[in-house]
Amino acid sequence: MNPLKSLIRWRIAAFEREHDYDMGYAREILDASPHALFSFNRIMGFTRYRQDLPLEAWYAAKLVGTLAEDCGPCTQLVAGMAEREGMDPVQIRAVLQHDRAAMTPGTALGFRFAQAALAHDAQADELRGEILRRWGAKALVSLAFALTSARIFPTLKYALGHGQSCRRVRVGGVDMPVRAAIA
Repeated sequence: MNPLKSLIRWRIAAFEREHDYDMGYAREILDASPHALFSFNRIMGFTRYRQDLPLEAWYAAKLVGTLAEDCGPCTQLVAGMAEREGMDPVQIRAVLQHDRAAMTPGTALGFRFAQAALAHDAQADELRGEILRRWGAKALVSLAFALTSARIFPTLKYALGHGQSCRRVRVGGVDMPVRAAIA
């Protein structure tokens, strides 16, 4: 086997172990074309961009984007990453349940903006202004990137036949149902 492919497979397996997440779609891309996987990997900087934006607002947008694509494993991955990076599990659960009353102001703003943007709702304009006033232009770009990038992986997985519907997610050691539809 090609040593580069072996190294990539090892890195994929390490990610799977670390996050308890099936990367079969990445192995499928690698088998079809290493160049395709390298091209896909170039978006990783885009998916991680966060400047001048609170973690909870950023992850709220990522979770809304992932939920909109209805991919349970992707939602679980994003929720786990949010928790690992220090987002309060109460806030993660609030986003997954669309419980705005339980959200902090930062979480709620990221959540509401992501929902409005996905729905092409005119309220996005008002929320965009609030984001700019509160956190600035880099934060708005961060939210836009978070929302957009969160949708790439589920869409790709479904297109390749690896998507799975979202029903339950584990947050803070507790399994919980999620509300997948934009509300």
